[in-house]
Amino acid sequence: MRARYGIPLGITAVGAAGLAYAAGFEARSFRLRRVTVPVLPPGVRPLRVLQVSDIHMVSGQRKKRAWLQSLAGLRPDFVVNTGDNLSDPEGVPEVLDALGPLMEFPGVYVFGSNDYYGPKLRNPARYLLEKAQGRHGLNGNAPAVGVVHNPWEELRDAFDMAGWVNLSNTRGRLKLDGMELAFTGLDDPHIKRDRYDSVAGGPERDADLSIAVVHAPYLRSLEAFTADGYPLILAGHTHGGQLCIPFYGALVTNCDLDTDRVKGLSTHSTEGNRAYLHVSAGCGTNRYTPLRFACPPEATLLTLVGRRG
Repeated sequence: MRARYGIPLGITAVGAAGLAYAAGFEARSFRLRRVTVPVLPPGVRPLRVLQVSDIHMVSGQRKKRAWLQSLAGLRPDFVVNTGDNLSDPEGVPEVLDALGPLMEFPGVYVFGSNDYYGPKLRNPARYLLEKAQGRHGLNGNAPAVGVVHNPWEELRDAFDMAGWVNLSNTRGRLKLDGMELAFTGLDDPHIKRDRYDSVAGGPERDADLSIAVVHAPYLRSLEAFTADGYPLILAGHTHGGQLCIPFYGALVTNCDLDTDRVKGLSTHSTEGNRAYLHVSAGCGTNRYTPLRFACPPEATLLTLVGRRG
């Protein structure tokens, strides 16, 4: 009997240990990614940009709140929030508590689908099936039915009151130490709220730097931003793959972006133009799959420096 049941029991034990690690340790093992991006005019002082994304706050997540609050100690020049702050309609006060110290700094933001709608319980294997079929979000799938509507207006009003600039299908500016920073943002392509026609036209010529911001890095958005000449695109949404294979990487991105660029700094090229692309792996998870494996939760401190050559 020992020989007959030993292997299945061993597999079960390993699987249980993996789930315990993914939920109990790695999902709470918050990290800070640091990258340097050469996009500023030569001779300009570096800028420190803190990107936070995919918080997916659920009531009671004290460790996540404390970690987010601690990021204010980095003293960034400005903050970029790339959406999906919520995973619980009751989570708005805790999101605002977590981000309160960061809202003392200049900032910009876009929303993601989970800011508007609560998540639904689904089999994680469906992400693999949708990838194989080329279907992601509402891009090829049927519209969501019976979803919970999150109180995103409360988030918007609080961010706006703090002086953060709403970039949902619009443009905005920040002025820092005499530098003019222009931003162009899209609402979430994952649920077809992006309207690039309303912001088309490329970087603003009288700005020292123009940055593109979007929640989900769908290729149509990356193509449009890059073709228009933006030097830097910031996005989130992918969770870095969330459940990855060690020494291999992500299996899915939950959009049509390739897995090689699921997180971190890369580039995107089209029509002879090239943009830097930074995709944050985010610091949260869907409330129904509170697991991360080989993909720790993160925020990113980007140091923008002068262009080479």
